[in-house]
Amino acid sequence: MTRPTRPTSRSTHPTSRTVLLPRTVLLPSRARRKRWISAPYLLALLALSSPAQPLVLDKHIPLPALEGRLDHMAADPSTHRLFLAAFGNNTVEVIDTDSGQIIHTLTGLKQPQGILFWPAGGRFYVANAADGRVTAFDASTYAILRTYDFNGGDADNFGFDPELKEVWVGYGEALGVISAPLGTAVGDVMLGAHPESFQLETHGQRVFVNVPEATAGPHVSVIDRRTRSVTAQWPLPPGITGNYPLALDEPGHRLFVGCRKPAELLTVDTQSGKMTVLAPIPGDADDLFYDATQKRTYVSGGEGSIAVLDDAGKSLAAIPTAKGARTSLSVPELKRLFVAVPHHGKQQAELLVFRVGP
Repeated sequence: MTRPTRPTSRSTHPTSRTVLLPRTVLLPSRARRKRWISAPYLLALLALSSPAQPLVLDKHIPLPALEGRLDHMAADPSTHRLFLAAFGNNTVEVIDTDSGQIIHTLTGLKQPQGILFWPAGGRFYVANAADGRVTAFDASTYAILRTYDFNGGDADNFGFDPELKEVWVGYGEALGVISAPLGTAVGDVMLGAHPESFQLETHGQRVFVNVPEATAGPHVSVIDRRTRSVTAQWPLPPGITGNYPLALDEPGHRLFVGCRKPAELLTVDTQSGKMTVLAPIPGDADDLFYDATQKRTYVSGGEGSIAVLDDAGKSLAAIPTAKGARTSLSVPELKRLFVAVPHHGKQQAELLVFRVGP
């Protein structure tokens, strides 16, 4: 898929206020004597008595030059860089999340959507919707290393096979496969409709793919990476469509499927394909992540919020963001969740940085 931190008085939560406390606070005592307690000590007591929040807004990173849709993101945790696909600007913005500054802009792209960062290879890949091309860049110099032309167009989401060092990309009505060491495209898997989010197993050979616009109806396709063939199609429950974001809990044998009509989160048993409606989620969801450490699911929706759900689907929090802020990125190594906010009316483009709480 640049910014001094805004003053804390400008919170994104519509009901939040800045509360000014005196340096000391008068407290009653049983002996009717005047007792004074310092404001910092009172704030500490209030913090201890308040429940811990699963996500805490850490900073705003202004992106005033960006217009139009902001799409997916990738991160290099070792350098605290974030790569943002600025679809409407035809650029990729490289952001230092510590300083809050854009440190590099990649131009000449055509509606970039997806980004994959490969740390071991020292490179990252950008998928372009308008021409279907995937461009590989050097992660240090930002030089173009190679371009791959997927003639079906609409190159979008990425996945990576660490064992075979293969880059998987959704485009047209298929998934394409690039051998990273060879630098060549080595195969395709036809799906019959455009693939949205997909996830690769780490300890297995399957790929799970959201296919929301198939003629036969919205479903999750299951691909065998060894044979590069579709082995199963799991249809969505009747009346539920728009399955775009997807997350995998591989040890728990679960997929989390974010749907838009209605706005619901489904769970899928990856052994049987059985689907269950788990919980309501924000409208226009485009990214979701399963936090295996905290046993939580985060779902960002363009209606303007993030849903935080526990392992059973119970709502832990609904965090306000902004209209159109549907793409996000969870970076467990940094304990951060990033949300891309597009320019809309008086709302400037920015990146919201949330700290993951206990």
